[in-house]
Amino acid sequence: MTRLLETAAHPRALRRVAIEPLTRVEGHGKVTILLDEQNRVHQARLHIVEFRGFEKFIQGRPYWEVPVLVQRLCGICPVSHHLAAGKAMDMLVGARRLTPTAEKLRRLMHLGQMLQSHALHFFHLASPDLLFGFDAEPERRNVVGVIGEHPELAVQGVMLRKFGQEIIRHIAGKRIHGTAAIPGGMNKALTMVERDALRRETGQMIAWSRGAVATCRQILDANPHTTIFGVFPSNFMSLIGADGTLDLYDGGLRARDAMGATIFDHVDYTHYNRYIREEVKSWSYMKFPFIINLGDEDGWYRVGPLARMNNCDRINTPLAEEERQIYRAAANGGMQHATLAYHWARLIEMLHAAEGIERLLDDPDITGTDLVVKGEPALEGVGVIEAPRGTLFHHYKVDENDVVVRANLIVSTTNNNQAMNEAVRNVAASYLDGQKLTEGLLNHIEVAVRAFDPCLSCATHALGRMPLRVELVDAEGRVIDRMVKGVDGVCGEG
Repeated sequence: MTRLLETAAHPRALRRVAIEPLTRVEGHGKVTILLDEQNRVHQARLHIVEFRGFEKFIQGRPYWEVPVLVQRLCGICPVSHHLAAGKAMDMLVGARRLTPTAEKLRRLMHLGQMLQSHALHFFHLASPDLLFGFDAEPERRNVVGVIGEHPELAVQGVMLRKFGQEIIRHIAGKRIHGTAAIPGGMNKALTMVERDALRRETGQMIAWSRGAVATCRQILDANPHTTIFGVFPSNFMSLIGADGTLDLYDGGLRARDAMGATIFDHVDYTHYNRYIREEVKSWSYMKFPFIINLGDEDGWYRVGPLARMNNCDRINTPLAEEERQIYRAAANGGMQHATLAYHWARLIEMLHAAEGIERLLDDPDITGTDLVVKGEPALEGVGVIEAPRGTLFHHYKVDENDVVVRANLIVSTTNNNQAMNEAVRNVAASYLDGQKLTEGLLNHIEVAVRAFDPCLSCATHALGRMPLRVELVDAEGRVIDRMVKGVDGVCGEG
């Protein structure tokens, strides 16, 4: 439930409203809004309020442990971290090209992850807002309400997610936090029995995924918010296949501006830090990446399904490509900037994942047993993958004893950090400015954040010295003392 906190202790006599916690997202975050006496919005920010520090405690571990360790970042997208780290470890052992079976098994597991994550987000987290309206009563606007009023849709969501998890289980041993990718390949073959069991389900999964795309498109077409809600121009970045095809596992980096002009294209992702820089701000534990040659003011970008649909030239599965063309036509062939279009793009990807799973299960290589290669070792490795929420970077350095001495993670939600703040500000200015605040109006802010499907736990890995605020509160809830340690390490009264 959204909780409103209001204070008047601001130098400009502004009232502070906090939405805390954000609901129906993974992890912990809040939004703060500063209002004047006429309820005019002066500031709106998304704050990430948890810190987990994986970048630091990975240091000192042998590199072969990393693909399993980093999965503990998240229970929703562990496969994405597992595979990104696995790709970085491939570089450390000199595996420049995997065996066909190893790569296809990784791609299969990755598509299972995309399917289950996209199904979870749309059916369980986002659909209550879309089906019942942003202002619907909270008692109805939840997954229980969906089950009660749209039981068939709810069941399809559960079954699609279950199938994606079964793909992961057969390859990695467990649905969550399994083991599969090892430096240079995979540790287990897929048996014919496992392949056949999964293949029997694919037709139904494709049909349900196709139906979900149509349902989402119909909802958005009928929703008066779609073309005005959280619509703002931005740059976009994603991996792209060599021929411009959507590629969720590998490829080069492509960035386009708000008009669709190319900023960079088919960039070798191992050199990502020549193109992207990360900024730390005092009020969030999440970094703010930007494109270097555009600067921190103009160089922020969006990643994830919206960016991937805007960036790719085609999709190599027929039903998803058909839907992509409809999607692009809705933007007159240009770039789609509507925040709510994230949902539409996400379900096109879910359909692509279902089609891709069927294609891979029909590939003779998928049950092969040649799984591992090695070559000339290196001391640095970078792995990049398109996670469900967007482009995910894992970068590691090791010493001569094979121990990790540095780790840098730029996760999907971090890449979307500034964009989410822009969405919060845009929606606050459009819907809250000058209005008497209600739970339904504040939910508009949460709808904007949820459209990005943020994984806030994954994103809390900022470098450098983090700000810390400590408050002493008496039995009546009054703050009687506070101390703040800034990003410069200096302590003072808050």
